[in-house]
Amino acid sequence: MKKLAFLVISTFLLLMMPQTAAANTVIRITAPVHQTFTGEFRNDELAEALTPSGDLGLKVFQPLAKNRTWVIDAALVDEVILMANEYTLATGAQPGGKEIAAAWLTQLKRITDGNEVVALAYGNPDIALAKTLAPSELRNYFVYGQERLQLALGRIVRSEPNTQWSVGKSGLSNPLRKSYSDNRKALTRLSRVVDTPELIHLRARLAQLLSPTLDKNSREYFSYSATAAVEEMVNKLRINSGKYQITTSSVKLPVTVINEFDVDVTVDVSMVPINSRIIVSSFDDVLIPAQSKRQLEMQVDVIAPGQTTVTALITAPEGDAEVVPEALLTLNSTVIDPRVTWFTTGAAILLLLAAVAQSVRRVRRRVK
Repeated sequence: MKKLAFLVISTFLLLMMPQTAAANTVIRITAPVHQTFTGEFRNDELAEALTPSGDLGLKVFQPLAKNRTWVIDAALVDEVILMANEYTLATGAQPGGKEIAAAWLTQLKRITDGNEVVALAYGNPDIALAKTLAPSELRNYFVYGQERLQLALGRIVRSEPNTQWSVGKSGLSNPLRKSYSDNRKALTRLSRVVDTPELIHLRARLAQLLSPTLDKNSREYFSYSATAAVEEMVNKLRINSGKYQITTSSVKLPVTVINEFDVDVTVDVSMVPINSRIIVSSFDDVLIPAQSKRQLEMQVDVIAPGQTTVTALITAPEGDAEVVPEALLTLNSTVIDPRVTWFTTGAAILLLLAAVAQSVRRVRRRVK
């Protein structure tokens, strides 16, 4: 009897296991990027997708149910949050998705309440490609994606880098891969001295370029947009290039360092002349307040007249690698350093004495 009961229970459990597994539904909330890296939306297609009959609307506008796992890209949710407030279109048309986006966000929070939620790496990048191009950055994408999604939903969500929740492969071409790497490195260098949310967000958004959801045209469009945004970001910290005319052997020249970020920045400023015509000074631990300019006085000592180019580099206090592109200062000197004057005068006197001695020897030979 006991054997029969055990057999019945075992059979029942075996029959129920596939049903339980099948009852757990995985719903992915992902989409191609719509917002350009300079802020506006490429078009209003996202608003259409968020309607109850759209691709994203159909996934959330449905009855509540248990045994669901929601796999969500926080970058998409960030776009919807922006759309629910104020946004502009690159086409110049009047946007019409504000109320649609707000309703979708409300429903997303409602429908996922009580279910498991997994945050994808921010931007839903192709994991294999991201591991190849920037494995350390991929870890940041997972962390940032979880943080942003928790903030948006107001609840704890999971992040599982070791589980293959992402699907699809990116078709990013080799030139665009290089562009991604160059932009990523530029922002990484800048982050050594600048710690601000706008920089962190742009750095994370580069992951969207690796998304499998982008078609060829979109990969090119948003890659160029990212490059423009990165250049604009990096240019917020810079040294003004300039030309100087020097008329004295020793002078202090003004050098302007600009910080357009909303935080104070401390950097080293290295001055490197391309030749030995002049000697210039560098600067350590220079504090540039937020949204301000600071003028430094560069000491210049002229060794020889002529034109010299000085490379001005902004570096991190703990390293010598430049964090933004260099600036060039052109110096044209028309004066001679006193040391050079003494040297040339002394040389002339020695030559004169040698000539006189030679003349005296010739005269003596003739007399003999």
